[in-house]
Amino acid sequence: MIVEDKPRWLHLVFRWRGSVLPRIWARIAVTTGLALVVTILDYFVWVGQLELLTLVPFSLIALALSIFLGFRNNTSYDRFWEGRKLWGRFVNTSRSLSRQLLTLVRAPEPEQEEEVRALQRELVLGLAGYIHAVRLHLRDQAWSGEVEAFLTAEAQGRVQGVLNKPVMLLQVIGERLQEAAHRGWIDPFHVPLLEGSLTELTDIQGGCERIKSTPIPFSYTVLIHRIVAIYCLALPFGIVKEAGLATPLVVLMVSYAFFGLDAIGDEIEDPFGEDINDLPLSAISRMIEINLRQSLGDVEAPPPLRPAGGVLR
Repeated sequence: MIVEDKPRWLHLVFRWRGSVLPRIWARIAVTTGLALVVTILDYFVWVGQLELLTLVPFSLIALALSIFLGFRNNTSYDRFWEGRKLWGRFVNTSRSLSRQLLTLVRAPEPEQEEEVRALQRELVLGLAGYIHAVRLHLRDQAWSGEVEAFLTAEAQGRVQGVLNKPVMLLQVIGERLQEAAHRGWIDPFHVPLLEGSLTELTDIQGGCERIKSTPIPFSYTVLIHRIVAIYCLALPFGIVKEAGLATPLVVLMVSYAFFGLDAIGDEIEDPFGEDINDLPLSAISRMIEINLRQSLGDVEAPPPLRPAGGVLR
């Protein structure tokens, strides 16, 4: 995600990185080049005779196309914003569960204090590992040492060969809580609270997986791409008589607007990717890790991730 403090207006106007220009410049060049050829032929060869279409169909199509593009971009942004809200719930639920683990799991006897503290640390660190595992799961990335460092040998063995590793990690945490309850370390009235937090994490992960596995219908995306392409390629034939030598400039501006809106919808459709405009899952999961470590009293918690080149990953 691009994060910059109040960039200047002129800087935004000429900004290349983070805009959709790297994705659409070739399409704009083709349509503008075609418009230039049409203008030259009309002005120097077939003087005033090259107009094949009128402005009326372009006006009608432009209105409908704007509505379609607006609907698609709104749908894409809804997915982006829902993904951000789900990760906000990850932050809140993990903090709440960490507090519950440290306050509701108690040793009934003084000689069990050390064992209970070890269990609390194991569960809280396992929760941090779960958050990192969800990030890797959503980004289709292989596991790395940053996850395994939070897990016990038993938990690492349980996730081997499992398709949905984060769900298995919650299963391990749930089983450990059940063992603690059987040993009398958790009051029976508090068990539903802990189970409710685990269920909440499962629901949040399921919401993220729903967004990731359910793209905007392919046929709708193809239709929008085709209409935009046909419209921009045919536009110079419809406006060359009225626009004259300004036809390439008009086509340049219109194609930039339509191709740009089309590309923005594509870019934010999957908010969990690694594009520079996607959600900063690495930064969010690191923040959760810091919160959980500090709740345990760790003084050597890693620092928060900072933007690199104005981009927070």
